[in-house]
Amino acid sequence: MNATPILIAGPTGSGKSALAMALARQFDGVIINADSQQVYAEWQVLTARPTPEEEEALPHLLYGHVSIAEAYSVGRWLEEVAAILAPDGGHGPERRPIIAGGTGLYFRALTQGLAHIPPVPPEIRAAGEALMAEAGPAHLIAELTARDPETTATLDLANPRRVLRAWEVLEATGTGLAAWKAQTPPPLLPLEAAHAITLAPAREWLYPRLDRRFDQMIEQGAFDEVAQVMALGLPSSLPGTRATGAPELAACLAGELSRDEAIARAKMETRRYAKRQLTWIRNQMTGWTMLDPADATLTDQALALIGG
Repeated sequence: MNATPILIAGPTGSGKSALAMALARQFDGVIINADSQQVYAEWQVLTARPTPEEEEALPHLLYGHVSIAEAYSVGRWLEEVAAILAPDGGHGPERRPIIAGGTGLYFRALTQGLAHIPPVPPEIRAAGEALMAEAGPAHLIAELTARDPETTATLDLANPRRVLRAWEVLEATGTGLAAWKAQTPPPLLPLEAAHAITLAPAREWLYPRLDRRFDQMIEQGAFDEVAQVMALGLPSSLPGTRATGAPELAACLAGELSRDEAIARAKMETRRYAKRQLTWIRNQMTGWTMLDPADATLTDQALALIGG
């Protein structure tokens, strides 16, 4: 494509979708999803996916296009984006790609490359889940430290999912994540070949906004949505079952929490998720232009940055 792609990252609830739509109108753009939960058809309300009306008004791709029963991955997302960005992707060289979302791993894979790690067999994934449940992350960390110190030294040990992923890859392949990442091929879209914007709001602005948005989700049927997903009886190891707020609402529906407790805990988890995203932005997104979504001139600033 001749039009330089636009990347819009940021924490949940910071206004990425609104900015993407404003820029899509300005530049005849196609909006491409970079949120790991908005890919699932079953999550509309709880993930704040663009509404059917918004998707009809402007072209949106990779939203709600897979089943929650599928183990969707960053590798698959990257393959789908590569097909869209290809000259024969069907959107014409004049249509500008606008890739928007809050999943930092997607953007890192896009702009820095992704190691081609073989898939983990289901039996090893199940064994890892069982070990995590029985012995806790400390046990897996101890194993990784002994067997793969190179990976352990660079791992976010406070994130159980990252720890489990590192253990699974080592167990399945005999090679650590760090060694696999050392073989990373060139990126699909180097950062210098895009206009890269990340929204970086103050927590004092973002957290009340997240609370209000969650109240709106409840009004729009978030409990019904969670009930429908629970009825599928899917294993909790599937990535799509971990949408922010879903476990707390599910606990309420199962009689384990009151409605008020579930909503309060879901709001707290949403704020924690946003905090982790902001930390990722500060530590991992050097080279991106940071804009404050609280600024009334946000869209004008983005337009000035991108130019014609």
